Amino acid sequence: MRKKIVAGNWKMNNDYQEGMTLFSEVVHMVKAEVNSSTEVIVACPYIHLHSFGQMANGRIRLAAQNCHQAEKGAYTGEISVKMIESVGADFVIIGHSERRQYFNETNELLAQKVAIAIKQGLTPIFCIGETQQERESNRHFEVIREQLREGLFHLVKAEFQQVIIAYEPVWAIGTGLTASPGQAQEMHAFIRGEIAGVYNQEVADATSILYGGSCNPKNAPELFAQPDIDGGLIGGASLKARDFTDIAKVFNDRG
Repeated sequence: MRKKIVAGNWKMNNDYQEGMTLFSEVVHMVKAEVNSSTEVIVACPYIHLHSFGQMANGRIRLAAQNCHQAEKGAYTGEISVKMIESVGADFVIIGHSERRQYFNETNELLAQKVAIAIKQGLTPIFCIGETQQERESNRHFEVIREQLREGLFHLVKAEFQQVIIAYEPVWAIGTGLTASPGQAQEMHAFIRGEIAGVYNQEVADATSILYGGSCNPKNAPELFAQPDIDGGLIGGASLKARDFTDIAKVFNDRG
């Protein structure tokens, strides 16, 4: 059975004290209210990782929001995978649309980041998604196929099995717009089909695929009820402990 996962991406929000307060609330609520079968992840700014690792109580796991593609070296201002792993994080977001857009990260570069993350023992949460223009021109499947093939499908089967995929339509990130459950399910099923075609159906059926893009407590139940949606990568709603916990609770009554 695929893991059910709810991951919060804080992006560039919360100074140190604000982060400590929010994370403390999240830990308390999740421990009290969310079934242990749901994996809860918080992707916070680098400055919080070490302290949060001391507070997580084994219930919440941590992710970095990015990493550099080199093991180490003269890359002023960058953070290596080994540094991330050394402070207790288990996951790293790679390929978020904001990184692709604002920092010109290409599929080729992201493939390098995925490789180094897996080599160092971190689980990549690999983001893919199309823009509004790409969807309106009916290129959304083509775009997603290209992102998968150039960013992930260089991996051998054993490596790929360590990856989590997050489908985030760019037009729904931070806009208040959300893909309909039908649109989201259609794309998740397409992604799973692409995985099956490159590896096999068993690998595809074991891969967790998350939905991201203005996911909130109101729309999460219908989205997460879709057969190929295994949870969410949550942006704005993860900055409110109550909202984030309520999203994670969606899986409480499901097998």
